[in-house]
Amino acid sequence: MQPQATASRRRMMAGCMASGLSLNLAGLLRAESAAGSIGTNRIRSCIFVFYYGGPSHLDTYDLKPNAPSTVRGEFNPIDTTVPGIQICEHLPQMARVMHHCAIVRSMHHSNRLHDSASTEVFTGRPGLQGDREEFAPIPQFFPSHGAVVNHLRRPELAQVAPAPVAHAALPWLIHNVVTTPCQGGGFLGQQFDPFEINADIPALRYQVEMLRRLDQLSPDRMQHRSDLLHRLDVIRTAASNPQARQLNEYGRRAIELLDSPALHTALDISRESAATRERYGLTTPVAQPGDAAAALAPGRDLRGQNLLLARRLVEAGVPFVNVNDFRQQGQNWDSHADNFGQHRKYLLPQADQALAALLEDLSERGLLESTLVVATGEFGRTPTINASAGRDHWPDCYSLILAGGGIRGGQVFGSSDRIGAYPETNPVTPADLAATIFWRFGIDPATEIRDTTNRPHRIATGDPIAQLFG
Repeated sequence: MQPQATASRRRMMAGCMASGLSLNLAGLLRAESAAGSIGTNRIRSCIFVFYYGGPSHLDTYDLKPNAPSTVRGEFNPIDTTVPGIQICEHLPQMARVMHHCAIVRSMHHSNRLHDSASTEVFTGRPGLQGDREEFAPIPQFFPSHGAVVNHLRRPELAQVAPAPVAHAALPWLIHNVVTTPCQGGGFLGQQFDPFEINADIPALRYQVEMLRRLDQLSPDRMQHRSDLLHRLDVIRTAASNPQARQLNEYGRRAIELLDSPALHTALDISRESAATRERYGLTTPVAQPGDAAAALAPGRDLRGQNLLLARRLVEAGVPFVNVNDFRQQGQNWDSHADNFGQHRKYLLPQADQALAALLEDLSERGLLESTLVVATGEFGRTPTINASAGRDHWPDCYSLILAGGGIRGGQVFGSSDRIGAYPETNPVTPADLAATIFWRFGIDPATEIRDTTNRPHRIATGDPIAQLFG
């Protein structure tokens, strides 16, 4: 074995022991193989765009123009920049950037309700409570993708990232991290919950409550408090108390966040030009009175700006950013009624403009190759249109978009049957998506992490979709 390879293995083993990981020899060899297959092109960041409510795959990226009218609906397909790939006529901006994208048309799982489906999409695992909605708080067990990346890569990222955040979520959490147990650290602990960035919609800006300094706290007083905290840290460490050490870590992280110019700058979206902000979308199409979409169109909001902020966070070195598009009933993609009116007038125009702008912007700034963009809902919609001109929940087959991160753009992976009901070729699961994300970060999906009872769990139970990458 070459000296360089020996040193690399020693560093990997030392890192695994320092992180409290369980990784046997076979796992170690798989990790080396996975990292080697990526080479030096592993991603630095992932932007995970989540369309809560479940967009209709049949009315976005997997139209069935030759199906019966009760299936195909009102929309027509249009050509894209990739010959042979067509998407919905109400996604003209995405049609212009399809050469950056891969469409996966064979995603599927078995959860038919929003919360359980969201849990599987964010974690790659079915929830332990089964297929159910969470109307009362329950603890999250399996950690989210971002929490795993944070856990496994934090020591490394701390050395290179200007902003002291490894996992951020904006402009809110889905319901919240307690009642929908999918976006947090799970058994890894609350310290791996996402850094939550909240939207101030009337002011068209973002805020983080913990970063607000009281007016009376001058820099000198902050320094005095930091010195006092350091002295307390020394005392707690000497006591060898795990809870005390955890307090030390929380205190240190709070100081880091308060004193991070890179983070404060990234959150100040007003630094972007008016042209850039309009490029991502600041104006909501105004629905006519009486339209089902009218109640959903407030005039101006932050749906497009959320993706602009995600780009700014990636530039600041944040590795994992969750962007949540809607969070509650009546204001999301859950189109049980007036599916076509909602998609045409309100849901698709902003999503189309914002996602296309993000991909073009990342490409122009040289960030797309190192940033994997995932755009998905928790499921699709039924092939058959219901009596209210809507489509209902359908996890049996749906589509998602992947772009950047080494993707060979301009391709379709997997296919659905003639009415978009079930996968016909190359079925893909949320577990495979999780494995793909970790693999692109250079993390072996077979790596094991331990829960609070010391039981080992693989970080992903699926397989990377390696065919998508050149």
